[in-house]
Amino acid sequence: MNLLFRDAAGPNLAPGGSVLCVGAFDGLHLGHRALLAHVCERATAQALTPLAISFEPIPREFFARGVRVPRVASVREKIAQIGASGMSLLLLRFNDGLAAMSAEAFIEDVLIARADAREVWVGADFRFGHARRGDVALLRAHGERRGFTVEVMDDVAIDGARVSSSAIRRHLAAGEFDAAARLLGRRFAIGGHVVRGRQLGRKLGYPTANIRLGRRTAPVAGIFAVQVHGVEASPRAGVASLGVRPTIDGDGEPLLEAHLFDFDGDLYGRRIEVEFVQKLRDEMKFDDLDAMVKQIDRDAEDARGILGVARVEVKQGPGASAITHTVAA
Repeated sequence: MNLLFRDAAGPNLAPGGSVLCVGAFDGLHLGHRALLAHVCERATAQALTPLAISFEPIPREFFARGVRVPRVASVREKIAQIGASGMSLLLLRFNDGLAAMSAEAFIEDVLIARADAREVWVGADFRFGHARRGDVALLRAHGERRGFTVEVMDDVAIDGARVSSSAIRRHLAAGEFDAAARLLGRRFAIGGHVVRGRQLGRKLGYPTANIRLGRRTAPVAGIFAVQVHGVEASPRAGVASLGVRPTIDGDGEPLLEAHLFDFDGDLYGRRIEVEFVQKLRDEMKFDDLDAMVKQIDRDAEDARGILGVARVEVKQGPGASAITHTVAA
C-alpha cells in the first residue's frame, strides 16, 4: 500500500524495518527510476517496507528565499510518480527547523526513529544535514553503530552523459526537448486544470486552454509545438505559449496557453497535460494585435509542419462554429 507522510516527527512508519532512499527527486528521471526500482526489489526480497524520503520545497528552492527556481516537475507529479513506483513517501516539509537539523539528528530522528532504516540508498554526491555537513562517510559510520547499511547507487548514463535533474533543466532551457526526453525517459510536460482567462484568444479567433503554474516555475518559456493529453483517447496536436503575455499587458504571472488544432469544445475544469515537442521562438512584444496575430499564424503553420497535421478547412453555415488554428501569445 502506497502512503504519503509529511512530518519528520511521528510514529515509526516501518515497524518491521525499511529499505529507503533519499533525494529531491525533481522530475523522476531514468536515474531516479532505476534507484526506486532497486529499492523496491531489495525491500521485497527482505520483506521490508520500501520508502522514499524527499523534501518540499526542495532544498534549493528553500535557500533561494523567494527567487523563482525552475523545476522539472510539480509537487503533485512527484507524489504521483513515486507512488506509481510502489513505494511509500515521507515528504518532509523543508523549513527553517529542518534546515537547522544536524546530520546526526537527521539520522537518529528520521532515518532510525521515523523509518527504522535497515538499508539506505543514496547517490555518490549525497549531502544532508545543517550546512550539508553530512555525507556518505558519516552515514556509513553511523550505520555501523546503529545497525543499517549504506549503499551508493551507480549513476545512470545515456550516450555517455550522466542523467541528472540539473542536466535535464539545462536541456529544457535550451529548447533541447529530444535530449531532455532521453534523460527523463519521456517527453517533458506540464499538467493542470484548465481555467478561464481573459477570452482574448477567442475574440481573436484563437481560443486556448489555459493552465496557471501557481508556485511552480517552469524551466521553459516561449512558443512551442505541443501534444495535449487528457482531451481524448489520443493526444491532440497544438501550439502553445508559456510566458507573461507582454503584448496584452499581462499581470506578470506566467501562464500556459495551449491551442488545440481543429478542436471546438469546452475544456474548462478538465485536467490536461501539455507535452512539449519543439520550441518555435521566444516570447516577444508586438506593436499591435494585428502584428501579433500575423506571427501567431506563422507559429501555427510551423507547429502543424513539425507535428504533421494538415490544415482542416471548415465551412460555416447556420449554427456552425469555426474551427481555428492558432494560439494567443
